[in-house]
Amino acid sequence: MPSPRTPSVSTFRLTDDKAGPYGIAAGPDGALWLTLVHRGSVARLALDGAFEEYALDAADCRPTVVAAGPDGALWFTRYQDHRIGRVTTDGEVTSFPLPAADGGPYGITAGPDGALWFTETTGDRIGRITPDGEVTEFALPVAGGFPSAITTGPDGALWFTLNGANAIGRITVDGDTAVHPLPTEAAGPVGIAADGRAVWFAEILAGQIGRILPDGRVTEFPLPDRSAKPHAVVAAADGECWFTEWGTGRVGRITETGEITEHALPDPSSEPHGITLGPDGALWTALETGGVARVERLP
Repeated sequence: MPSPRTPSVSTFRLTDDKAGPYGIAAGPDGALWLTLVHRGSVARLALDGAFEEYALDAADCRPTVVAAGPDGALWFTRYQDHRIGRVTTDGEVTSFPLPAADGGPYGITAGPDGALWFTETTGDRIGRITPDGEVTEFALPVAGGFPSAITTGPDGALWFTLNGANAIGRITVDGDTAVHPLPTEAAGPVGIAADGRAVWFAEILAGQIGRILPDGRVTEFPLPDRSAKPHAVVAAADGECWFTEWGTGRVGRITETGEITEHALPDPSSEPHGITLGPDGALWTALETGGVARVERLP
């Protein structure tokens, strides 16, 4: 039998090592969009390598997670100054303040209702913002839950990680919430993403990848290296999930049955953060050291 082909891995240096690329998302324009958390800007990376950076109105606003919106723009959280940002594919930037200055917005995703949904880590709330900037907030039933990443689930609800409560949360578009505790104590759930059947999440403190069904049943899969610090996840329609390993400088893949493969990035100290499926079918991840990595996705 021929041995499995190893995917090609490429890295591209975009900025200095203090810019802090963090969030990454595929845009409707066929490019990758990133947040530069330490420089207070967002950036566009074309597949041919063309790179454009757009400064925000506050250098210390800490743009964090970015997602494609239903209006053809990219939306992102501004953790430090409690705002939600929006950038068009032409680079026009606007932002919307949250009602209270204690939210700490972090995760953001396009919802099933034509709005963007986001987490408020320090405010213990889930927020909703329409494309014209109207904000609604929903208080969570747990204090100190530190809601982190968020995704639209296969059941039409929003699912999110509760890092401080060691649980996975679910909220309907009407604001009804449920909390599902994790089997592993102090697992530290962070990244979350959904395929057509279930929701995947990363347990950064336990070194595991979790999977939860719409009925709340949880399965956890330990990584070969429990100190890998899995951080962000992206799910594919065929049921596989890809994730970043913050602690080891790798990108991993897991199947529905728990089969795990890992691919080392050239620099083991690169600290991969956000990850997305690119318009070219490859996996792209933002690197703390000032670049992005591209990992070929094999069939």
